[in-house]
Amino acid sequence: MLALAAGLLAGVTACSGGAPPAPTKAAESSSARPSPSAPEPAVTREEAAEAFAEFIAADDLLRVRSELRGRLQQAKDLTVGGQAALTVAAYSTTDYAPPRYRWGSPTLLVPRFPPEERAPWFSALVTRDDQPTLVTFARSGDDWQLSSAARLLPGQELPPVALDADGYATAVAADDKSVTISPQFMGPVHASVAETGKSGVTAGLLAPGPYTTEVAEQIATLRGDAKFNELSYDSIFSADNYPVYGLRTENGGALIQYSLSRTSTTKNMVDKSYKIPVPEEASRWLTGGTVRLSLKLTEVHQYATVVPPLTAPAAAAVIAHDGGLTGAVGQ
Repeated sequence: MLALAAGLLAGVTACSGGAPPAPTKAAESSSARPSPSAPEPAVTREEAAEAFAEFIAADDLLRVRSELRGRLQQAKDLTVGGQAALTVAAYSTTDYAPPRYRWGSPTLLVPRFPPEERAPWFSALVTRDDQPTLVTFARSGDDWQLSSAARLLPGQELPPVALDADGYATAVAADDKSVTISPQFMGPVHASVAETGKSGVTAGLLAPGPYTTEVAEQIATLRGDAKFNELSYDSIFSADNYPVYGLRTENGGALIQYSLSRTSTTKNMVDKSYKIPVPEEASRWLTGGTVRLSLKLTEVHQYATVVPPLTAPAAAAVIAHDGGLTGAVGQ
């Protein structure tokens, strides 16, 4: 990890006077033919707008209260990655009638992928229930699925995304080395900071805050409290195989979107008569308020983080987040 941290930080001529010369035959032939137009991108802005509108309509229809519980599978089919687990939890914990969202008009951020791109995606900044939210959709075959949704944190704004003359964005490759943290390392770095905080080898790569160093402080406190009660406690973050999306910002940095899972486990090590309390938010999975031997809570969190260019190294900043509990098991 120390090597990882070090690697992440290293790392038409104008003519004047007289009549113009007569064109050559090659020039005449060239000027007679129109210049070939740039190939149409794998996803046009119009297609992205249509996909967004279709998702909103389908998602809203499925969230209407109904006795048809089969809607859960349909809703899950609209999602992928971290959103799939969050969607299942949202439906199963609300009697299959999760809250309906109020969506605003999106500002589309569509990367210019080549026509042969097999896994295109696009993002949009949109108000959801009056809160600015960064959402990302990925295409699978002919279908579009919601992959990520993270609300901008209070006081945060989306950095200017670099756009070409036609309004298309640029995707940042997973192994891009022009930024302080490549997209492929964003999840592991965040997981390390959330677990070890300011004392870990990745300290300083991410700015301190409620979703980074403060999480590590919370884990340390809970571990100490558990030990006092003769319990063991640990909380592990993992990037799993969730997709990662990067957009180039105007300053040469990147806006990276990614997901992490969190697994927190409490075990009764000595006094088997002691009851482990079940958090209220986990009561949909575990009734009775307590368990005797062990409690495991699983969560999924989605983030958007602004990463500086390598030419101006600084701590990356988490600017958006959403997520929550997706399951609980006790015995």
